[in-house]
Amino acid sequence: MIMWIFLGAVVLLLLWGVAIYNRLVRLRALVHEGFSGITVQLRRRADLIPNLVETVKGYATHERETLEAITAQRGAATGAGGVAATAQADAAMTGLIGRLMVVAEAYPELKADANFRDLQDELSGIETELQSARRYYNATARDLNTHIFSFPDMLFASPMGFKEEPYYEDADPAIQSAPKVEFQRP
Repeated sequence: MIMWIFLGAVVLLLLWGVAIYNRLVRLRALVHEGFSGITVQLRRRADLIPNLVETVKGYATHERETLEAITAQRGAATGAGGVAATAQADAAMTGLIGRLMVVAEAYPELKADANFRDLQDELSGIETELQSARRYYNATARDLNTHIFSFPDMLFASPMGFKEEPYYEDADPAIQSAPKVEFQRP
């Protein structure tokens, strides 16, 4: 009788371990899917950049420095490996896109160009989807990391090769504070 109870306890323990392992595998797959979603959106953005740059070039021929920097950064943004390198390349490209939009603001005839407006709208949509992909990745990384460090999952996670996943973070200190808004008084 005691042997059957012991055998039943062992079987329950094994089933419990398999359930924990399967949950950790599923969470790790979601993290990888989340990061893949970020890279897909970065690729879409990188594919749109040449069209946007060429459109701006037609109007802003003396803004070569900004346009060349964007073209050079495009390769770095799509070729980055790992979460931290991708986030760093993404932040650099986001800053350059902001500079490109500032250049575009200086040319009223460019802002009125339908092709430029369409490209700008598409870029805005991609940026929104990219932001969603970043949030999804961080949520899945949080869920996996929580399970890895929670009891009883932690008993199985480390021996089975599960490790903490990094968050997708922007290291730019400027985003840590609210922008200062000032209105000039007449």
